[in-house]
Amino acid sequence: MTVQIRSLELKPVAVSEDAVEALRAGIRGTVALEGDAGYEEARTVWNAMVDRKPGLVVRARGAADVCAAVNFARDNGLLISIRSGGHQIAGHSVAEGAVLLDLSLMKSVRVDAAAKTAWVEPGATLGDVDKETAANGLVLPTGINSTTGIAGLTLGGGFGWLTRKYGMTLDNLISADVVTADGRRLRASQTENPDLFWAIRGGGGNFGVVTGFEFALHPMRAEILAGLIVHPFAEAGRLYRAYREIAPDLPEELAVWTVCRKAPPLPFLPEEWHGREIFVFAVCHTGDPAEGERALAELRALGKPIADVVGPSPFAGWQTAFDPLLTPGSRNYWKSHDFADLPDDLIDTISQALDDSPAPDCEIFIAQVGGAMARVAPGATAYPQRNAHYIMNIHTRWADPARDDACRAWAREVFRRTAPFSMGTAYINFMPEDEIDRVNGVYGGNLARLQEIKARYDPGNLFRVNHNVKPVRAMVAAQ
Repeated sequence: MTVQIRSLELKPVAVSEDAVEALRAGIRGTVALEGDAGYEEARTVWNAMVDRKPGLVVRARGAADVCAAVNFARDNGLLISIRSGGHQIAGHSVAEGAVLLDLSLMKSVRVDAAAKTAWVEPGATLGDVDKETAANGLVLPTGINSTTGIAGLTLGGGFGWLTRKYGMTLDNLISADVVTADGRRLRASQTENPDLFWAIRGGGGNFGVVTGFEFALHPMRAEILAGLIVHPFAEAGRLYRAYREIAPDLPEELAVWTVCRKAPPLPFLPEEWHGREIFVFAVCHTGDPAEGERALAELRALGKPIADVVGPSPFAGWQTAFDPLLTPGSRNYWKSHDFADLPDDLIDTISQALDDSPAPDCEIFIAQVGGAMARVAPGATAYPQRNAHYIMNIHTRWADPARDDACRAWAREVFRRTAPFSMGTAYINFMPEDEIDRVNGVYGGNLARLQEIKARYDPGNLFRVNHNVKPVRAMVAAQ
């Protein structure tokens, strides 16, 4: 008997049952085919738009299992995808008919409080990390949704409430254990395989499978100042202009992001506002509370908000605040731009964008980044966009598959209308599967070095189910 699995050329390959059994016998984890225990759990990811059936699933329990799965795929010429948290919008963690290497069971988080470091396995979520670090009065700068996986976030960048104060998640990476395409286990750091270390900080999963991350941690107060200031959407234009003037002078301890959407039925909002368009300032100040109140005073004095629920909160609790709006199982499609500033015409365009939004959970958020992140040279890591700027995500979210075309069309139209104001770059973790043509542009002047490193560590492009950087030799051969 044989198992049909897709090759790197996307053709079916018959793999003998003996080979599958040998793989199963040689690992601590499990090997699952369709119908076996664990198969459905492994292939089901956060974005319900992604509904693919792998040919075979390897649920790894450790680095040795990862090596075995990589060797199995390479030796048989098989397509392989890597799943960690399963939260990526593009859904690259699952490929139809491929080998799915599932790291979600590798979830250990070990904090060294004295050294202010943490060792984190790739299946851990941001919530897993926050719980362990908070218990020690420490924090790792990450994203804003606790169910996001730490691996994909870090390898693509990682920005959130603490970016301006402590840098991106990848800026806090000390070292990583990586299984490369030839099955070797390498340590990547500033002193060991530094070219690989440079590449994985922003270059995604192109260069190998990370089986462990070592991070630097920072002190965190028991309580921070955070919450939402909600205004009518009719005030969006005026509020964006005021925010544009205030944002550059905000202290690095304070993050202020904007969200435009229809109001969910939140308990602190008057019922008559549920389902109506709103403009929101989402704020987080991690320094002294009194200084936070002073820093927020000008923003809180703008207009007459529907609700102001900014107050003391544990940081780990604030990290879960948006989880109810981002639960698994919905259909999601994103489009993203980077903006150097917020000119009037861009503000006017965004201020009209909700008029024809096709679903109640469609939203546009804008995050200001800079500070510590901007003090890193563009060539210091593979992630190149280091200047202070604004990141916009057009986040479309819905339940009914019949709304697919309408929701994607809305996001693409807003993206098109705001493109003239873009820097031409984007945050790669926000890019959907259909933006292959944008990948090279994201890396800018770092692309050539990434291609050369890819050729050294993965010359056959085994790790191609991602926002792919092609090895230099493959590109030359194609010409």
